[in-house]
Amino acid sequence: MTTEEKGSTRTPRHHLGGERAIGFGLLSVTDTHTEEDDPSGHLARDLVQTGGHKLVHYHLVANSIADVRDALDPWIADPQVECVITVGGTGVSSRDLTVAAIEGMGAKRLDGFGELYRSLSFQEVGPLAVLSRAGLYLIQQKPVFALPGSERAVRTAIEKLILPSVQHLIEELER
Repeated sequence: MTTEEKGSTRTPRHHLGGERAIGFGLLSVTDTHTEEDDPSGHLARDLVQTGGHKLVHYHLVANSIADVRDALDPWIADPQVECVITVGGTGVSSRDLTVAAIEGMGAKRLDGFGELYRSLSFQEVGPLAVLSRAGLYLIQQKPVFALPGSERAVRTAIEKLILPSVQHLIEELER
């Protein structure tokens, strides 16, 4: 740490990510929208791309474990996809199946992301934040962020958590 950094409250640059464009897969999981009418999915695409990253794949599927897995399997195998974001299906209703699909793929959960997301969400929506099962998972050492389907949730997670940390996360996983 440099002398300037010791006196500063700023995080050292390598902890904020770098300048390399990351290849993303973006999967919207919804029974109420289409690829043409997917406000949260479109917002996620815009945020990833304006953040300087590449959108390698975008697809929309129904709330179905099989559909989620069928979409994610080839992306996990695709070397151009370095990170995946799912939007939707992380609530507590019987139709919210994204987390079950991801966990059924042998995913390893990294607890910190979900905890931080719910803390930020609590500031915006209060105690309803506990109903979110948003999380970060690793499938074959590839990060998969499972986000709620609301535009507010997508913006919060991508702007405040994913974009500032994704490059460092990828670098750590490549070690």
